[in-house]
Amino acid sequence: MSGISRRGVARLGLGAGIGVAAVSLATCGGQDHPTAPGAPGGPGGAPRLIGDGSTSYTGRQPHQPDPPTPLEPGAAPPQFVVFSWDGAGEIGTGLFPRFLDLARAHGAHMTFFLSALYLLPEGKKRLYRPPNNPAGASDIGYLTDGHIKETLTYVRQAWLDGHEIGTHFNGHFCAGPGSVADWTPAQWRSEIEQARTFVTSWRTHTGWRDHPPLPFDYDRELAGGRTPCLLGQENLLPVARELGWRYDASSPGGLQRWPRKRRGVWDLPLQSIPFPGHRFEVLSMDYNMLANQSKNSTRAPSYNYPYWRAQATQSYMAGFERAYETNRAPLFIGNHFEEWNGGIYMDATEEALRRIADRKEVRLVSFRQFVDWLDTQEPDVLARLRTLQVGEKPEGGWAGFLRPVKGAYDTASR
Repeated sequence: MSGISRRGVARLGLGAGIGVAAVSLATCGGQDHPTAPGAPGGPGGAPRLIGDGSTSYTGRQPHQPDPPTPLEPGAAPPQFVVFSWDGAGEIGTGLFPRFLDLARAHGAHMTFFLSALYLLPEGKKRLYRPPNNPAGASDIGYLTDGHIKETLTYVRQAWLDGHEIGTHFNGHFCAGPGSVADWTPAQWRSEIEQARTFVTSWRTHTGWRDHPPLPFDYDRELAGGRTPCLLGQENLLPVARELGWRYDASSPGGLQRWPRKRRGVWDLPLQSIPFPGHRFEVLSMDYNMLANQSKNSTRAPSYNYPYWRAQATQSYMAGFERAYETNRAPLFIGNHFEEWNGGIYMDATEEALRRIADRKEVRLVSFRQFVDWLDTQEPDVLARLRTLQVGEKPEGGWAGFLRPVKGAYDTASR
């Protein structure tokens, strides 16, 4: 298969969202960003190659925000928004560079959950041994050589621009006896080690010795991921903790509240947000908008597109406004580089980001940057924030609300 698979499109998201299921201040950064993909980023200009030269150490990642500091007593927390991308493969549509350009224009940072299989040539697919599936099997497609090169180019540029490279693992198995929902911790360890190998050994697998290396040490950079179809988190978490991962973004249907840890790892779920025109809420991801609008069809009649585009934009904005005006819970938005229903979900995401970026006290960050902030805060402050329900304003305003008595709130993590 030459691109991202269209087989079983329902496997790309988590079903249809809540209704049908009944079933990412001033912005960070702001510096001028490099525009030449693959430009060396290390001291002296020359990267230090790692392993076969697929990856390299180039120094501290460029274009990072200032180190976070604890909230001052009585200060309002920033409104964090995380835009994230599942798969992060470029298949000639221009969507990856489109959103890199958009982020650069607004000083935004994002998280790109790279499917490591997108760096493995189809001719070498039997190197992949997915748990409970035949060798080489995958529910997403293997990319063409040209698309692998494009993906490498834009993953490289994303890191140089200050974005996070997370993982979406490999074969994306969501249904049947080989589903990730049923994988054991040992099988997750195998999947993760294989993903690591595909990212750190793409030169060996492709034979492209003159193609620029990725400018980061993958083992150091990887801080978290999102499972296929938001399945299998329970058995992944102990492995994530052993590996030193700091968060997992695989929970489905989370509420717009301040997060807590599960098994020592920050649990950062996609969230239920208002869905204009409906009484139910929808998961904060492009696929779940699609599933509710066109019943899983990616090529529904085009006369629907203007309304659906506006509805998706309004849904993201409603989720943002609800948090921004009340409990300031972080907003997490998930996407795929896809042109479903004429590309309306990409347009909705772009429009929402543009609107949100102009608001005061907003920080458009990656998941890793967000957990950097969380880990800097006083535990009692985070515990106090977690007492706020969805859409609940702090009683008496932030000045009085965030002056907790030390030890007065339950800080235990599940």
